[in-house]
Amino acid sequence: MIYLDNAATGLMPEKVKNALREFLELEIGNPTALHRAGNLAKVKIEETREKVAAAINADVSEIIFTSGGSESNNTVLWTFAGKMIAVSEVEHPSVLVPAKTYGEPFMPIKVNEWGEVEKLSSSDFDGAYVMSENANGSKMGREGNAQFGALVDGESDAPALVSVMMANNEVGTVNDVKNLCAVAKKRWPKVFFHTDATQAFGKIKIDVKDLGVDYVTLSGHKIGAPVGVGVLYVKKGAPFRPLILGGAQEKRRRAGTQNTMAIVGLGAALDILQEDRVLERFEKEVRPVRDELAAEILRTVPYSRLNHKLEKSLPHILNVSFQAAEGESIQLYLDLIKDIVVSTGSACAAGDGKPSHVLMALSGGDAEVAHSSTRFSLGLDFRREQIPIVVETLRGVVEKLQKISTIK
Repeated sequence: MIYLDNAATGLMPEKVKNALREFLELEIGNPTALHRAGNLAKVKIEETREKVAAAINADVSEIIFTSGGSESNNTVLWTFAGKMIAVSEVEHPSVLVPAKTYGEPFMPIKVNEWGEVEKLSSSDFDGAYVMSENANGSKMGREGNAQFGALVDGESDAPALVSVMMANNEVGTVNDVKNLCAVAKKRWPKVFFHTDATQAFGKIKIDVKDLGVDYVTLSGHKIGAPVGVGVLYVKKGAPFRPLILGGAQEKRRRAGTQNTMAIVGLGAALDILQEDRVLERFEKEVRPVRDELAAEILRTVPYSRLNHKLEKSLPHILNVSFQAAEGESIQLYLDLIKDIVVSTGSACAAGDGKPSHVLMALSGGDAEVAHSSTRFSLGLDFRREQIPIVVETLRGVVEKLQKISTIK
């Protein structure tokens, strides 16, 4: 198998598997219990909490374990329910959907043709129709340049939360979160800033103190930990409203027995990041190979188009559209013919039949570009000599689909 879907889920390294096997041999109890078995579970959880805090330069008390990135994102947006929320139009659905649901109003932040948020100003919202739907089904909206300009410029109507992802999960474009956060806080002194760093986790440096953000979302399975463990960083003093109630776990910030085994796996994955210099290797080893793969695809496969700037994206993500060839068909054929695993975008949105909202935003609403996109996300195991296999198989698939397509 040639696995090129690491942006969806990273394959589990052997070191993580070994850590899980060792865990299964222990007599582990409920981490909230006072007996020895429960205390052992608590110790394991706190060991990983310390590793997470060290990895992102946070205080241990600022780390909350969740079930994954989607829960972490929802928790932040729920905290600001009933208030004005501004998010970029290419955020993950677990940010966009709750923002539209809870925000009063929801403010979409525009991106450029590569998916990058370049600025935060009222001009980003000119002519927008902003609509939110409350839990009771009632709707509210605002329309027009003058009204919206006044809306964002007025201190009393400033957004309570701005959420801009550190790196996009579909095209890999990296935002200058540090600068955006500084601009937002200067423009709206009382605003809080959240960044979904799920896709950036384990690929580029994340330093919460340097970024100046108030909330950060992370997900374990993106770096080879088991599925089912996420992290939410909440800066000391930032507002917080629990999403899940009914227990005292995580200092009453997230009810429910912690997933001790998955948390232990996350700890092992974090050890690998440190010991194997993973960030450095993605930049020095993976990025050049990704760039070569991109060049070969654009040179060899007919009517192919790159959907992002390579130099402004994460080192492992490549998103390409192929005119008159449907992305899901490409995905299925590559898997069937050569066991090449790729994706058409966000795994969380797979199967809904709708074109990617990210590609729609980048292409100016061109559904053909969005439907024909394919995402290749490399891991440390992908080798340069595998490029010809991928490209030749891809060319054959795309040409076959283009011949039978009704689009000319």
